[in-house]
Amino acid sequence: MKKSQSIIILLLVFIYANVGFAQTYFPPKNTWESRTPESMGVNATTLSEAVAYAEANEYSGSKDSRVASLIGFRSEPFHEILGPMRERGGPAGVILKGGYIIAQWGDVDRVDMTHSVTKSYLSTTAGLAIDKGLIRNVMDKAGDYVWDGTFDGEHNSKVTWHTLLNQSSAWSGELFGLQDWADRPPRSGGLDDWRFKKPVEPGTVMEYNDVRVNVLAYSLLHVWRKPLPQVLKEHIMDPIGASTTWRWYGYDNSWVNVDGVKMQSVTGGGHSGGGVFISAMDHARFGLLFLNDGNWNGKQLISKEWVEKVQVSSEANQSYGYLWWLNKGRRKWKDVEDESIYYAAGFGGNFIVVDKKNDLVIVTRWLEPNKIGEMVKRVRAAM
Repeated sequence: MKKSQSIIILLLVFIYANVGFAQTYFPPKNTWESRTPESMGVNATTLSEAVAYAEANEYSGSKDSRVASLIGFRSEPFHEILGPMRERGGPAGVILKGGYIIAQWGDVDRVDMTHSVTKSYLSTTAGLAIDKGLIRNVMDKAGDYVWDGTFDGEHNSKVTWHTLLNQSSAWSGELFGLQDWADRPPRSGGLDDWRFKKPVEPGTVMEYNDVRVNVLAYSLLHVWRKPLPQVLKEHIMDPIGASTTWRWYGYDNSWVNVDGVKMQSVTGGGHSGGGVFISAMDHARFGLLFLNDGNWNGKQLISKEWVEKVQVSSEANQSYGYLWWLNKGRRKWKDVEDESIYYAAGFGGNFIVVDKKNDLVIVTRWLEPNKIGEMVKRVRAAM
């Protein structure tokens, strides 16, 4: 090889490593560096239009979360508020590229309910349990770990961690006074039709059901033998530099005895109250961790294998993984063809979107839920 060719190759390597493909920025605690869109190769005008779209399409439900929940879930028999709730703020969000803030709007430090985005945090505590060997295999039966009767009987004994995590467990019973059949009942048929319907075989049908998700949280509490908010704080939120303002609640009656200590079993959503209360900026740190395959500034906080597993379509629903939504199947966003995108989603238009191909994290709060696809399309158009 000629000397001139060698010099050219070395220059290309240097440019590749130091200019066009710089390492991801990981913000220290209590600070976060912003970059102009132009400096990150992003069209500032188009990005501003995407932000304006999010601001102009605020969730139409009441700002009183109790009212919004009671109206939104009015079809559920016996629905009531059992845990903490709070009035929400206005539209807010942040967009990261390469870890840097390239856009933000609204009060990004305000702590708000995040409803079913909580499920993706719950999934993370399950992944940590797998990583640490507390659960040997997601295909194990949950009843092999939780033997207090929760998984007794011919039907519930078939439930695995895998089916709990992809919401196809069809677990049948009552937890903390809530019946599984009363959560999100079908639109047709009477009360008795819902109540006495025979459960489907575990693993065959995905049903969005908070009671069954709460069974997962309850089961993970028994595996960890300490409160899940503490698990999340120690292993994830503190290492990524999250604030001290986030909280994770259960119901007023979801206290259980573990090793003689009273602990609260947290909820995986908020439509009866509880769940994760958090700021947009803490959401963004969590999203950045997943964008980087569970690695934070050189430290693997949760295995890359787990981050990959949450993105695998379940047998019962192509659009759903392990408590994360996938841009596939019937939930695929119009004109957003990238099926590698995955996201956490919650009632009222709360989203954490992970776009690996564009090195993006998009956090948007209180966006009209059916506008998220268009919002993401507009952000990607600015790349």
